[in-house]
Amino acid sequence: MASSEGLQEPLSDAADAASHAAHKAQRAAAGAEEHRATSWVESVGQSANGVVHMVIGGIALGIAFGAGGPADQSGAMRAIERTAVGGVALWVVGIALVALALHAFVIAIAESRRSRRDALRAAGRGIGHAVVGGTALVFALGGEVDGEQATETVSSAVMASPAGLWVIGAAGLVIVGVGVAFVLRGLRRKFFEDVAPPRRFRRLVEALGMPGFVSKGVAIGIVGVLFVLAAVRHEPDDTGGLDGALQSLTTVPGGVIALVAIAIGLIVYGAYCVVRGIWAR
Repeated sequence: MASSEGLQEPLSDAADAASHAAHKAQRAAAGAEEHRATSWVESVGQSANGVVHMVIGGIALGIAFGAGGPADQSGAMRAIERTAVGGVALWVVGIALVALALHAFVIAIAESRRSRRDALRAAGRGIGHAVVGGTALVFALGGEVDGEQATETVSSAVMASPAGLWVIGAAGLVIVGVGVAFVLRGLRRKFFEDVAPPRRFRRLVEALGMPGFVSKGVAIGIVGVLFVLAAVRHEPDDTGGLDGALQSLTTVPGGVIALVAIAIGLIVYGAYCVVRGIWAR
């Protein structure tokens, strides 16, 4: 008995210390969330995010009309790199999005005290911004990233494992769920939770947010469907990112029209991101 009690006491002390550290981190995150610098980070970061989406939308339009190029973050970075200020622009976009990712993680920690759902949503945004920001920095340093090839390589490795097909299929369903969430957020105008424009600009934000979120949600949903189909067909090459999803539309009847609509929607979503950076809550 004595040895059992002796073990319980240090374990209890460790649990109390961990709980205290967690609460301290949450309080620090809440304080950082309200700091004036965070509004500047979100403003610049969302604007950079908007530029990337508008470039991807432009590339997708090109695909619809027969032009080449990957319509994903890698393609967007290549397009930015080819501009007159490409090198500087890549550094700005990369640093801004990495900072925005850190900001999202801070929000996730702060929100974990109030709402796990909001915390998970913020963490998901942070991961997405970190991936795109990291891609921009790789290009800024003179490297290359092929998002489609990377996705197929990882999918192939996962499928080789005993439960790989189930993992890929489940990942596809999760991605479809994310896409549906984007669509619903647009249709229900939930994006106003993140942006507070002056009353006279509210209709502008609504006109950008609704089609923008719906279009991005549809594009993400198609990515998820490709994952599910890859699991069903046992074909890792059928998985892909945003570029694969948009390219697949050109092979189905009426797909080009849908691709044009989604491309315009992604451009509109990019404009919404810029507006959000200006009037973020």
